[in-house]
Amino acid sequence: MPFAAATRALGQAGLFTLSVFRASKPTLDFWRELTREIYKIGARSLPIIAVGGAFVGLVLTLQGYRTLATFGASNSLSTLLGLSLYRELGPVLTALLFIGRAGSSIAAELGLMRATDQITALELMAIDPVGKAVAPRFWAAVLSVPLLTGFFCSFAIAASYLEAVHVIGLDAGYFWPALKDNVDFVDDFLVSLLKSAVFGATAALTAAFVGFHAEPTIEGTSVATTRAVVNASLLVLMLNFVMSALLFK
Repeated sequence: MPFAAATRALGQAGLFTLSVFRASKPTLDFWRELTREIYKIGARSLPIIAVGGAFVGLVLTLQGYRTLATFGASNSLSTLLGLSLYRELGPVLTALLFIGRAGSSIAAELGLMRATDQITALELMAIDPVGKAVAPRFWAAVLSVPLLTGFFCSFAIAASYLEAVHVIGLDAGYFWPALKDNVDFVDDFLVSLLKSAVFGATAALTAAFVGFHAEPTIEGTSVATTRAVVNASLLVLMLNFVMSALLFK
């Protein structure tokens, strides 16, 4: 039955999450794998984050200026931009881009390890496959996504400044002070990083769980990769609503 299958999958996901935390031991091999994964899924995601952030900043500036100018409030453009980015768009869009670029990679790699019996081989050698293949990817995502969110927002604000001041013609003396005065460091910036860390953990756990339990075939790996991207994206959107309702009053 669908309900029973969903309940069983939820229980398996919970046990898998506990196994990831239990397998996260600060050994030399763990730190080596963690560093490698931060570079692979974090640093290599920076180009798409930069391009995505810049164009989001440009379109927000264009649409925001048209709306605010109607009410004679165009000087509040940077306030609208900053609050929109740090509270919602920055963490969510960064997580979605991360899922498409790195989450799919995590699911595909673990699915191929399952299909080629590498996970079974690790178990036969008395090596915990969760600690070897999953835990470093999980913590790399938790650490990388908040940093990528900061880059995303920075590129968006920089692109917005160039368009607002040098193209539209707004006064730079209004742009930066309004942004500084209305974006709070704790309530907006730090909460944005907190949301990003949660989204990164969710994306990595979802992708790893689906890939780790994929059917041991090439087709199973393909199905698992698609399922990981869809499930992780939906979970991020749902978590964003819950966290926004709880954190932003």
